[in-house]
Amino acid sequence: MFLFLLLMIFKICNCREVFVEKCCESYEILVDNSCKFTNETDEQSWKPVFFGNGPHPESYKLEIGIPVCLRRQKWPIYHNGTDRLVMLSDGTLRHYIIHDPEIPDYDLDEETLFYEYKQGFYCMDKKVDSKTGVVLKLAIVCVPKVNGGWNDLEWRMRNIVDPALHCISIAAFISVSIVHFVLPQLRDMVGNIMTTVCICLTVSQAADIVTIFTELNSPLSYITADVVMFMSVLSAFLWLTSLGFYIWKTFRSRNVFLRITDGRKYCYYSYGIWTATAIISLTAIFAHFMLDIPSTLSIKSSQGTAVGWLGVAVFFLPIACCIFLIIYFYLSTLQIMNNMASCGRIHHKLKYCFEMFVKTAVILIIGWISFVISWIPYNSLFYIHIFINGLQGPLIFYICVISQRRIRYLLRRVCCSEKCICSCCRPDRTNDGPEWGEEMMAMNQ
Repeated sequence: MFLFLLLMIFKICNCREVFVEKCCESYEILVDNSCKFTNETDEQSWKPVFFGNGPHPESYKLEIGIPVCLRRQKWPIYHNGTDRLVMLSDGTLRHYIIHDPEIPDYDLDEETLFYEYKQGFYCMDKKVDSKTGVVLKLAIVCVPKVNGGWNDLEWRMRNIVDPALHCISIAAFISVSIVHFVLPQLRDMVGNIMTTVCICLTVSQAADIVTIFTELNSPLSYITADVVMFMSVLSAFLWLTSLGFYIWKTFRSRNVFLRITDGRKYCYYSYGIWTATAIISLTAIFAHFMLDIPSTLSIKSSQGTAVGWLGVAVFFLPIACCIFLIIYFYLSTLQIMNNMASCGRIHHKLKYCFEMFVKTAVILIIGWISFVISWIPYNSLFYIHIFINGLQGPLIFYICVISQRRIRYLLRRVCCSEKCICSCCRPDRTNDGPEWGEEMMAMNQ
């Protein structure tokens, strides 16, 4: 099977077929500003003519649709005396700007002023003016963004502040994961789930950084990073919902001394959650590439993602369901806790875990809502999302590590000694008592 995949990849990589972006379907052309069948006009469908010194492709494949320009403006360019549109052999559109209208296309060279539009940032087609009957070659392109440098507030926010806050959140999420993974007392079911949630959030932050720097350069990398980010956010919410279910089920159980170990229980949760994540992600990818109609491509440019609305809906509908489940687990568990006359050490520990779960859920839900609102084409809303997203990591680090007295004590006992320079970091041996969760660890062993 592996050899078969290698052969397929080798065949694809050595294929001379290139992709050419066309605005309308292969059997349509533009009449005024709408696509119409060629049999309704007297014109033939547009076909690309390749120029350049390199070898011309053996075959080409048409990619249909208006380019997704996101936050950039779409602009039409007509092939005329001063603007020349030339299709290169690799599927790149080159726009020449010349001053002498008499120069033919085959005399254009590298010394002439030009700009190249990569695949995904243009589409070409034939356009007919219904009033005059004039036939022109048209290209709809994404206008190149000219950065204003340090004097441009938008450039500073998107290219400096946003990546810096992403890096801070990544460092905070990794710190929480390391703390829960290294300390043996935290390797219970709750600790393993929080470690997995933080890893998923780390991946989503890293993928979002990729989208910041590939949005204007590589459409394939941009949409790949977008899909990875959506998958990570989805898995984070699924794991957080499973944590709420675990706490709720434990409080409802009459016998907390369960026979199954935390390790095996975590494996069972992993099978279900990762399978659900894979199924939902594959469905969303299929919906984006196969079911999303081309007429919605012009609408996508107003949102901050390369995934279509149908794919986003498939990703985000389960997240909305997870939020409702989290609210239900919170209310139900709170009612059970209020009705309990007394509780043991395990329930006492789970109360702190429940508080951590609720605070983490509130932070992630607010971050998700701000992420969706940031797609509205107003820079102020996106700037608000940048700061909310940057606060997620430090807040979760504070909730899961710094605010937990038990974890601070364990860190002092493991990482610091009695001769530590900072007196506040020295372990207090006089208060060394049994820790939460040690009973459960002894049971599992």
